[in-house]
Amino acid sequence: MAGLRLGPLLRYVDGSSATVWVESEHPGTVEVRCEGGPGGKAGTFRIAGHDYALVQVTGLTPGTATPYEVFLDGTRVWPLPQDPFPSFPPSVIATPGPGDRTRVAFGSCRWASPPTGEPDPVGPDALDALAKRIAADPSGERPDVLLLLGDQVYADETSDATQEWLAGRRDLKEPPGIQVADYEEYTHLYYESWLDPQVRWLLSTVPTCMIFDDHDVIDDWNTSASWVEDMRATSWWRERVLSGLMSYWVHQHLGNLSPADLEADPLYAAVRERPDGTGALRAFASEAEADATAVRWSYRRDFGRVRMVMVDSRAARVLEEGRRAMLDPDEAAWLREQALDGRDTYDHLLIGTSLPWLLPHLVHDAEAWCSALCRGDKGPRWARFGEKLRRAADLEHWSAFPESFDELAGLIAEAGSGAEAPATVCVLSGDVHHAYVAEPRWPGGTAPDARVVQLTCSPVHNSIPQSMRLGFRFGWSTVARGLGRVFAWHGGLGRPAVGWRKTGGPWFGNQLMTLTAHGRSAVLRLEHAQREGTGVRLRTVAETRLSR
Repeated sequence: MAGLRLGPLLRYVDGSSATVWVESEHPGTVEVRCEGGPGGKAGTFRIAGHDYALVQVTGLTPGTATPYEVFLDGTRVWPLPQDPFPSFPPSVIATPGPGDRTRVAFGSCRWASPPTGEPDPVGPDALDALAKRIAADPSGERPDVLLLLGDQVYADETSDATQEWLAGRRDLKEPPGIQVADYEEYTHLYYESWLDPQVRWLLSTVPTCMIFDDHDVIDDWNTSASWVEDMRATSWWRERVLSGLMSYWVHQHLGNLSPADLEADPLYAAVRERPDGTGALRAFASEAEADATAVRWSYRRDFGRVRMVMVDSRAARVLEEGRRAMLDPDEAAWLREQALDGRDTYDHLLIGTSLPWLLPHLVHDAEAWCSALCRGDKGPRWARFGEKLRRAADLEHWSAFPESFDELAGLIAEAGSGAEAPATVCVLSGDVHHAYVAEPRWPGGTAPDARVVQLTCSPVHNSIPQSMRLGFRFGWSTVARGLGRVFAWHGGLGRPAVGWRKTGGPWFGNQLMTLTAHGRSAVLRLEHAQREGTGVRLRTVAETRLSR
């Protein structure tokens, strides 16, 4: 019996509508039917031999949790005919009500979990643990939205099972070897990650927002102009990056958009109108790869009195030495507009970026110093050394773009100041395979009225070598700060626009953070995934109030 290959994923949700994403086993009409009458239907669209649909569900009642089912050409395909977890409750669409409490869970960096019953080399999966908790108490606490801040799939670090599958398609001795090469291989990564039964159920019942990071395409993606030049010179890169962008648009980006944004999206209209939308999507991906200003992957979502602006800190970069910026001018202007628009309508501003803004001081100074070397401030020999170091040590966070770092500090200060200032401005990020809280300090009494924090949470399911754990701990120390100033002195660097201090962490393990906003108060909770008998659970390891 034909059914779903992947999904359903509950994506956008507001008080009266939602979008549900699926991949079906054949073309047809996908219908979502909700208990009590609400629903919606959509025809599938085809990309590279795969059939997808994004169904807009309407008629929902604010403040309710409505069970739903999915049908393909009239046949029910969700819940699954043979549910691997019959104890899990029905998938629901929970709409926000008139109250002002919002729970935002977030994290990044998730390797796919091994099949049930097989040993897990990196420990229990935080998403599996979250699914188990919600399933055990469906009417209890659950996130209003789950933010996945990058590295949803690892195109360059594949599992043994995936490598075996790849070997059945092509010669792994030829580039790109055990990494994925094309769109079909990307779809296999999503199957491996999102068909995990607990995660599949979780994604069907908790709304998600997503953004890519480097491993969704390749480690150090868009590190520098010379890096891009070297990659474009290879025989395999073009197919890889186009497939990465195409699969991201299908699997992640579409669901980030509101129904109004989808209605206005010419590419979404084009792929639905054609028998096969592969050519239109490939042309779009080619334009995006060639010109960072051609596509906007960033987006904004408002959850009651919480505003979330998700920033693309990978594909929107300006990489030309002497002009380097984390965001191109149009993207930076867009971020500013979203942060400052209608400040009286939100109490908490969340800026999502896959890469941390505030890093350990030694790492920050090393990245800024390396950027000065690469720019040629110390001559060509130092520039060549700087580029090698930048690639080898992954020195390409916000601190590697000093002007962008300072501009973000200025925007945060402006958004957080004055009579309409929110209670908090939180920069949410992942990437670095540990969690911490850092707070900036503005010089000379210029601090904003809002409380500003950097909240970094990673990984959801991955690992970090002991040597890197020690390095990150050392990076925050007084000795490391002094060493960092030596780098800054050698590079001729001035002080950054803000100072900062670590106020929580570092914490290591598979983990999630949850920010609960209620009025102008906000509470942060960090939870670790732990084994419990034959299952997993989330254990609170830190909790703190953020609002002033």
